[in-house]
Amino acid sequence: MQLRRVVITGLGALTPVGNSARETWESLVAGKSGIAPITAFDASLFKTQFAGEVKGFDPTPLLDRKELRKLDRYAQFSVCVAEEALKDSGLDLEKEDRSRVGVVWGSGMGGLQSIEQELYQYAEGDRVPRFNPFMIPKSIPSIAAGQISILFGLGGLSFSVSTACSSSSHAVASAFDQIRLGHADVLLTGGADADISPAGIGGFNSLHALSTRNDDPQGASRPFSKSRDGFVLSEGAACLVMEDYEHAKARGAHIYAEMVGEGMTSDAYHMTAPDPDAKGAQRVMQQAIQDAGIRPEDIDYINTHGTSTPLGDLAELKAILNVFGEHAYELNLDSTKSMTGHMIGATGAVESMACIMALKEGVVPPTINHSPDDEDEQIDYRLNFTFGKAQHRPLRYALTNTFGFGGHNACLIFKRWEDK
Repeated sequence: MQLRRVVITGLGALTPVGNSARETWESLVAGKSGIAPITAFDASLFKTQFAGEVKGFDPTPLLDRKELRKLDRYAQFSVCVAEEALKDSGLDLEKEDRSRVGVVWGSGMGGLQSIEQELYQYAEGDRVPRFNPFMIPKSIPSIAAGQISILFGLGGLSFSVSTACSSSSHAVASAFDQIRLGHADVLLTGGADADISPAGIGGFNSLHALSTRNDDPQGASRPFSKSRDGFVLSEGAACLVMEDYEHAKARGAHIYAEMVGEGMTSDAYHMTAPDPDAKGAQRVMQQAIQDAGIRPEDIDYINTHGTSTPLGDLAELKAILNVFGEHAYELNLDSTKSMTGHMIGATGAVESMACIMALKEGVVPPTINHSPDDEDEQIDYRLNFTFGKAQHRPLRYALTNTFGFGGHNACLIFKRWEDK
């Protein structure tokens, strides 16, 4: 069977550093941090009192008040980035067979805020249980995919993926496979999470997963530095319009990049900790490279998972060195989480967007918050972590990793657009 080529024709994003794909990208290249003290609730009694919040979000141009009451914040993010990506793609749905246009979406936590709010109200109320009739649909991780399909009248395949931090990468990988196998012509894919709440912060604090650098929020996400003490919880969303190349070509679409490979593995090791031998992370990159039909030496840039956790950063670097050998020292590595924090289920889609834009514009965003006096003796600093400042270089292939609780690993590979 001849597999179809898959291209990206539209982008949308809401992140702690920007309320659009373009604003997010420009902030990443500039090395701008989106981390600040929490405003969503009073976090003064929590071990961690800062996060990466989306600022100034206003969904009312797209959703009226009645619709807003039915949707958790993560789902509101989802439909808004989908609208942005659709507009960016120039796709005219009135001219499309909508049974061939669909949605594959990721969310690690779903409507955590809605569950929390309903239980607060129940605990504080009288003896008669009263719950919002939309509590269940607001809470489930699949409702965003369904709502995008409903809002835009998309009758093709529609499903959701929930694999913790790798959710939207698995969604993108699944969308890629669906299109190249001929099951759809156009898919809106990506993911969203909005977990900055007492349950989100308190729950991750209880796992000792979050940084507690309350005196320096903007410097708290510091991947590959000795003083890293955990990730920064953030919220956000991103959407890619993925399209069969022949379909995109026939309508004269602007093409950002081509997706060429994916890998999916399991650590099969521990619920929350990475495998210290990094075998699953190593295999997932090898799978993606093989799927793309290229060599390790063809990769120019890796947007790492790079969460700023003591164990996770070391495991990923071990896997990179095992896969790439001496070529690892020719790569640009970065962690855009140093600026955005960790958006859980949205992470893979946002970092895919970073890879796509890096290929298009020939620039690698920096890893911020590192200084030479904060180096870890377990890390090989001959590797180019793109510390401090964006670096311009010709790029042909970019790879992005995401690793989720449960040992879920995903790797995606994108290629600079070449019409041949």
